[in-house]
Amino acid sequence: MSGRLFHSGKIAIVLVGPPARGKTHISVSLSRYLQWLGVKTRVFHLGDYRRATMGGDMDVPDDYFFINASAASVMLRQKILKKCREDIYGWLNHENGQVAIYDAVNPLSGGRRSLAKEFAKHDVQTLFLESYVTEENILRENARNVKISSPDFIGMDPDEAAKLYLRRIDVKIPLFETMDEPDLNYVKMINAGERIQYNNVSFGYLSHRIVFYLMNLHIKSRQTFFARAGTSSQEDSYKMDAPLSSDGETYAQKMSETLLQHREAERAASISKGGSDAPLKPLTVWTSTRKRTVETAEYLKGKGYKVRQRSQMSQLNPGVCEKLSERSIRRMYPEEVEKHEKDPYHHRYPRAESYHDLAVRLEPIILELEREQNDLLIIAHESVLRVLYGYLMACDAMHIPSLKFPRNEIIEIIPASYQNEAKRVHIQGLAPEMIPGSPEDIRIPVPPSGTLSPMSGLGTPAEPANPIPKTVHPLSKD
Repeated sequence: MSGRLFHSGKIAIVLVGPPARGKTHISVSLSRYLQWLGVKTRVFHLGDYRRATMGGDMDVPDDYFFINASAASVMLRQKILKKCREDIYGWLNHENGQVAIYDAVNPLSGGRRSLAKEFAKHDVQTLFLESYVTEENILRENARNVKISSPDFIGMDPDEAAKLYLRRIDVKIPLFETMDEPDLNYVKMINAGERIQYNNVSFGYLSHRIVFYLMNLHIKSRQTFFARAGTSSQEDSYKMDAPLSSDGETYAQKMSETLLQHREAERAASISKGGSDAPLKPLTVWTSTRKRTVETAEYLKGKGYKVRQRSQMSQLNPGVCEKLSERSIRRMYPEEVEKHEKDPYHHRYPRAESYHDLAVRLEPIILELEREQNDLLIIAHESVLRVLYGYLMACDAMHIPSLKFPRNEIIEIIPASYQNEAKRVHIQGLAPEMIPGSPEDIRIPVPPSGTLSPMSGLGTPAEPANPIPKTVHPLSKD
């Protein structure tokens, strides 16, 4: 939250690679992880600056990326680059930013060296990050995922449209030099994380953390699903590890069947719209080691799905507040309640965990989640789902404690380039008493957090008025 951690100074992470290589996905994922660590990070997409400067209806000149571009194209290019970099320096120097991620093609070695020198003059360390892709199937999948919307592609087979799109990229960016500069810090991700090469000239601690994260990241698309565990046969509590009740077993079966039917329906809908008819990806299930979550996954395990138990995914420890009513908590711990209402994410009650503590505990899960290439179902306590959802959807920390996951819904996280999307999948036929939040939650009201004012300026992409994506609000109490 302070913005500057690890005494690492200011860092510019510079993306390298032609379009359809997953650069935007990498930059957004990396930003999400660094903010998770508490590092103030922002992504600067050069394409956004180009659209903001030229307007949505104006096409990019044919020679815009050419070395021998016309004078008009060169002036336009320099104007856009200047505005983007001014915003980067302004954010790093005047808004306490630490890591600026510069998402652009940066095709030529000479240009990259000049950029590193320019950043160095502003006391900013540069780490280049190239996504290098040679496998045609990865390129085609990435091209399809950029949601080709040109009228030229209407009615075309998606694979043929992707091939045409890639040919146009080759024409628009005729010269590209892959990274091999011995004097620069760089990381080269090859074929969506299949291999990683890096050249370490002057890596600091934070740069090493970034490399470690990239070793766990891939750019292949997969779906993530969140579901609550079923109800237990005895009183719910943190200390008691009770098995599922008969209603909980019924829930487990209905939830599992709903998920399997939903995946098949989504595949059929995709095929009807011209999508791939490839079989569904394998589905992996993660649970905590608590009996309720393990037994909720038994139905899927019996159908042959792989289930893994993760000890880090145990629910948040409520400490002395377990089994106390809200009235009792307010009477016995009035000062703690006041602190909690001011900062429900970082505050911890006596002998309890805060949501921040839980997030730190879940970091190994975050890294494995990024590494997982199968579709993934996570069955866990509501507090764990809040934190993991907050990571994947880049939620403001103040909103995480108020997210709601009713038991009659499965939440599907759909990966997208700029911001993941969330979808509700309704589970039919559950008894009303099974749906509300878990009784072991600390029921202290959470005040709504403030909003960020939009940044405006000529040619500057406006920041959203609220940093929380719209898909978050339906899950929130506020």
